[in-house]
Amino acid sequence: MKVTVERGALLKSLGHVHRVVERRNTIPILSNVLLRADEGALSLKATDLDLEVTESLPADVGQPGATTVPAHVLYDIVRKLPDGSQVSLETTGDVGQIVIRSGRSRFNLQSLPETDFPDLAAGDMGHRFSLPAGDLKRLIEKTQFAISTEETRYYLNGIYLHTLENNGRLVLRAVATDGHRLARVETDAPQGSGGMPGVIVPRKAVAEIIKLVDDAGEQVVVELSPTKIRLTLGPVLLMSKLIDGTFPDYQRVIPAGNDKFLTVDKGDFAAAVDRVSTISSERGRAVKLSLAERRLTLSVTNPDSGSAVEEVEVDYENTPLDIGFNARYLLDIASQLDGDTALFKLADPGSPTVIQDREGAAALYVLMPMRV
Repeated sequence: MKVTVERGALLKSLGHVHRVVERRNTIPILSNVLLRADEGALSLKATDLDLEVTESLPADVGQPGATTVPAHVLYDIVRKLPDGSQVSLETTGDVGQIVIRSGRSRFNLQSLPETDFPDLAAGDMGHRFSLPAGDLKRLIEKTQFAISTEETRYYLNGIYLHTLENNGRLVLRAVATDGHRLARVETDAPQGSGGMPGVIVPRKAVAEIIKLVDDAGEQVVVELSPTKIRLTLGPVLLMSKLIDGTFPDYQRVIPAGNDKFLTVDKGDFAAAVDRVSTISSERGRAVKLSLAERRLTLSVTNPDSGSAVEEVEVDYENTPLDIGFNARYLLDIASQLDGDTALFKLADPGSPTVIQDREGAAALYVLMPMRV
């Protein structure tokens, strides 16, 4: 193999694929990136056996061929080369080495044969549709924070994507929950997505998609099988195994009868929560919301460091109510709301609360209260 590429283009592509490679690997080949030169292009592929990212870039191919080299080492070398330089990659016979040249720099790296590199076979992708990159980004960004990190409840370690009828229209909905909070966001279902299986996209794949989606152009192509998802994000092809589990019936935990409505300026509320939570204990993080007519009092009491109180003007005209929430969770949800206001639908101190930026908004959040 002999190929020459522009340093900036190679660095960008390596930046996309090398993140998949785990720093510590018991299987040596999984530390490597597969390089394949053919027909005026250099293709790069990396995998951790659950997630696979492939990208092609234009290249001057002197001799077609393929090999695999340590991903993080190659990335660091290319990152440190001067801007605008040309990078030449050449395999030398059968000795298992690749020579990298750029200007006066020369590196010899150990390589492993491409035949050892695993392939995440796609199988039959039964559903295919495309949706605007902005819609996909929004679905993920507004639910990602609520993904559970608890490995024992593995079926919560991702975002549940599915289509359903809502008020007479078909929507594509993303849901994530960790048992303490739930995030549900929807958009109009793209053409061709009707009848798709409900799938749970794993946390690592979600993190990669959100990093790649800005360079994906206007549309993202999504292909699904019962076990895998493949996304075409501009020049990048990302394929991931899906979580093999059943997502819980989240509809049951979204309360429909909460009749105490509180509307508050989102910025004022978030700033007040942030201030009073300064003295909360790391373990507790509880902030108490005391509601009275047109007034919200936020308070935190920490036996080790003291107490804090702040009042905020609100739109609330119901019976007084005291309820506690985790301050971090309140701030996470507030940061996801699009509008200037936050609408809280409350019931009682022990029941889940619904939070939106307005009635009927496409994004809805549910938060479990804490004892205070």
